[in-house]
Amino acid sequence: MSKLPKQNQFLDLSDYGRPFARIIANSLKNTAFTPIHVTIAFVISGLIAIACILHHYYWAAAFFLVLKSILDAADGELARVKNTPSHTGRYLDSVSDIILNLLILVTIWYVTDGSLLLTVLAFLGIQLQGTLYNYYYVILRNKYKGDTTSRIFENKTPKALKGEKQKNVNVLFRLYTLFYGIFDWIIYRIDRDAVRAKNLPNWFMTVVSTFGLGFQLLLIGLMLAIGLADFVIPFFIGYSAFVLVFIAIRRMLNR
Repeated sequence: MSKLPKQNQFLDLSDYGRPFARIIANSLKNTAFTPIHVTIAFVISGLIAIACILHHYYWAAAFFLVLKSILDAADGELARVKNTPSHTGRYLDSVSDIILNLLILVTIWYVTDGSLLLTVLAFLGIQLQGTLYNYYYVILRNKYKGDTTSRIFENKTPKALKGEKQKNVNVLFRLYTLFYGIFDWIIYRIDRDAVRAKNLPNWFMTVVSTFGLGFQLLLIGLMLAIGLADFVIPFFIGYSAFVLVFIAIRRMLNR
């Protein structure tokens, strides 16, 4: 199942693992496995990728980074096929992502003997990229009545859905706002008019999807595998300049 109605779907370059995610979700539909189990599985895959980077097994690292992306899509797919949406799963997914992103970049810094300052800048850049992509994507989903588990403004603790505990939602929402609040605030401050945008064409969303976490991890994996580990951190710092480029294009489209 898609997060958007069929007529509003776009080619999401960060979502290349979706077909495999659907296979996994459908195979688990009638089992005791829950979306949370799949989220834990993608965390394990990410940690294995980090271990592979530490030992310079870069092709293996690339494999587990891609597997992490597939499983990252599969937990949401399983929630949809089982009709068990949850804020717990949504926030656990996001909190796990940002922690793994930091650990992956710190590991690359360690094995390349690079600059810790540049590593921090790359991490901030990656998070701003992902936040812009998610910001536009959630706006589309709300506009066209797609998946509504994610909200444009995460400024209030949501009410627990059926099958989850409010206590868990409260804790994970606090963690989410702690980790993501500053990035959400920055992107909203520099493109607050996007929430009223009438025109977010499919081609534009496809280009912006290169900011999605799946595509970011694919690039990291490929760069590691072909011997460009030293360039991963500088690349993502430079690519962050396109945050302003995409915002400028979005504004031009909605004059």
